[in-house]
Amino acid sequence: MKIQSAQNSRIKNVQKLFTKSKERKEQNLFVIEGARELHLALAGSYSPDTVFICPELFSGTDYPEIQSEIRSSHLFEVSLPVFQKIAYREHSDGILALVKPKPHTLNDLNLSDHPFIIVLEAVEKPGNLGAILRTADAAKADAVIVCDPLTDVYNPNVIRSSVGCVFTVPLAISTQSAVFSFLKERQIRIFAAELQASQEYQNTDFTQACALIMGTEADGLTPFWIDRADARIKIPMRGKIDSLNVSVSTAVLTFEAMRQRGFS
Repeated sequence: MKIQSAQNSRIKNVQKLFTKSKERKEQNLFVIEGARELHLALAGSYSPDTVFICPELFSGTDYPEIQSEIRSSHLFEVSLPVFQKIAYREHSDGILALVKPKPHTLNDLNLSDHPFIIVLEAVEKPGNLGAILRTADAAKADAVIVCDPLTDVYNPNVIRSSVGCVFTVPLAISTQSAVFSFLKERQIRIFAAELQASQEYQNTDFTQACALIMGTEADGLTPFWIDRADARIKIPMRGKIDSLNVSVSTAVLTFEAMRQRGFS
């Protein structure tokens, strides 16, 4: 079946899922645009519910094999004008899927003996969350845990800015108190990144089982984590500004941890 009208109910629903977190939650579906991202989702055991393909655009994809990987009973061909109506990106490669999310519980995490975990407190900017997930994938962090998120982890900007790493990084979503209990029960040391800290990150031992706690750009960490941390650490600022973007700060601290652990 080829969809040639933008008024088609399935096409209208895709637009709702792209723009409204409420719809994603109610329908238990989110949108993946792009063959690379869909490939990573399939490798991460995500299951497409519906797939839309525009042949004119898909013929230029760098991942033509994705079509043979799809196991969906709902596969629709879409005309170019209609696909351009629903595409979120400027240079789409012509494939888009509606996919069921995962639960992302703390108990789903499979940690190593001496894990390095990134914990984000009340992250609100999808671009920052996506960038941090990309860093976590590149550094092979054990997990990213999001406490009380103010953004949907399946927001299209998270998927785009993470270049699909939201599907490759072990991810959990929970409350502050539950995460704190989870870390303490496993004897994972808590390092709070905090501007007023006295301990510089270079002088911190990241080789032990540890969790790096990052706050929001606007307000930093709340007293909940500052008061409960085993150590408060900072990145020294040598110039005129007093802080870095949270995704950049996370990358600096994470790769220092990987350097100490001997990962090249």
